[in-house]
Amino acid sequence: MNSRFGLNLATGISLEEGIRWAGDNGFGFIDFQADLAPNNLASFDADRVGEVQALCDRHGVQIGIHPSSAINNAEYVPILSGAVDDYLKANLELAKQLGCGWIVGHGGYHFGDVAPRRQAAVDRMKRLVDQAEKARVMVYFENHNKEPEHAEIHYIPHTVEETHWFLDEIQSDYLKWSFNVAHGHLVPEGWAGFLDAFGVDNMGQVRLNDNNGDYEVHLVPGEGTVDFETLFARLNTTGYDGWFSLGFGSNEDKVRVKDWFERLL
Repeated sequence: MNSRFGLNLATGISLEEGIRWAGDNGFGFIDFQADLAPNNLASFDADRVGEVQALCDRHGVQIGIHPSSAINNAEYVPILSGAVDDYLKANLELAKQLGCGWIVGHGGYHFGDVAPRRQAAVDRMKRLVDQAEKARVMVYFENHNKEPEHAEIHYIPHTVEETHWFLDEIQSDYLKWSFNVAHGHLVPEGWAGFLDAFGVDNMGQVRLNDNNGDYEVHLVPGEGTVDFETLFARLNTTGYDGWFSLGFGSNEDKVRVKDWFERLL
């Protein structure tokens, strides 16, 4: 790896522009969504696919797709359930065409109907991983954020116990954990509890931003209460040698914080 840092591409920025900027500023990885212009699924014809591949080669940047967590992967209602499967399949097919290394997987959300939503989500992730094996694209499965106690919906998985539902049930060389530190900071076990439970051996990426431990908000590291010095020390001593995806602030913020995190490494 030329760099151990990547970024979530902001909406409204073309993938091509993002690749150029990442390569020029020392980032080796990009997560992007293929939902809206200028990077919507239909925009990637053969010419654009070739241009993206050439830019990745030229700038030494690897890319992956991060589908929207607003799409409920725990959906079980007929017609809607099939539409979710179609959405994930389309994203995976684009990932294969572009030569992406990964696609991010989500568990979805429930409305108090936990049991059927859990089963639907696990089954859907199994189907996605089976398809990803054939496409030779990794699935990085992300732990979600906690919603306020009295919210109508709640993401799964957002606790260690719920994350076990997926990582214990689905066994594949093409499934890895996408460790979202800020999400872990929102639950009683904290991000350290997730590392205690799952370690680093099957970790595909570490997703980084900050919050105050109360609710989901993408603060720039240093503006919240996540202890990044302790986090990096723990990851170093446990042998994590993968990459970090920065999902916060402006491009200037990302460059400044990357420099700080590189010193911590």
